[in-house]
Amino acid sequence: MGDALGDPPFTYAEVGATKEVLPAGYHRFRLRRRIGSGRALFERAGAEILAYRMQKGTGIFREADTPTAEPGTRLTVRLGVGPVGITAPCRVVYVLDEPDRRGFAYGTLPGPPDIGDELFTVEYDTPDDTFYGLVTAFSRPGAWYVRLGGPVVRAIQRVIAGRYLDTLPT
Repeated sequence: MGDALGDPPFTYAEVGATKEVLPAGYHRFRLRRRIGSGRALFERAGAEILAYRMQKGTGIFREADTPTAEPGTRLTVRLGVGPVGITAPCRVVYVLDEPDRRGFAYGTLPGPPDIGDELFTVEYDTPDDTFYGLVTAFSRPGAWYVRLGGPVVRAIQRVIAGRYLDTLPT
C-alpha cells in the first residue's frame, strides 16, 4: 500500500495491526515497564517519543521527513555496529494522541531484514498516577540471515526494546 506520490508500499498486509490484535503468522512481542509517576512526566515522555527519542537514544535513528511523528512520515533507522549495519526504511502508520496514551507505530518499507509493525508508546494509569512505556511489535524474517538467526534475533529484539524504554524520562 504505497501512496499516489510514489512512496513504496509496505512490505506486509497487516499494516497498523499493533493498534489492536497482533496478527497470526508473525513473531509477536510486547514489553511494558513502569517508567514513572505524574501527569507532567507522562506528557513529557509522550512528546519525546513523538520526537523519535527512543530511536535517537539508542543510536539507531538516521533521519525523518518531519521533526515529530505524523502518519505518512518516512524515517530511516540503521541497525548494526560500526561499518557493519543495515539501513531500514520505515513509514509512520499511525500516531496515538489520546488523553492516556501517546506514541506512534511505524511499518517497514522494502529493505529491512525484518518486516512488520512496531509501536512505541507511553500509557498513563490514572488511579495510581503512574505511567508505563510500551514497545509492541510483530515481525517475520525478510532476509535469509534473519531466518537463520532465529532465537538470537529475537533476543536482540528484546534487548533493543529494553534500551528503547531506558531512554524515557523518569
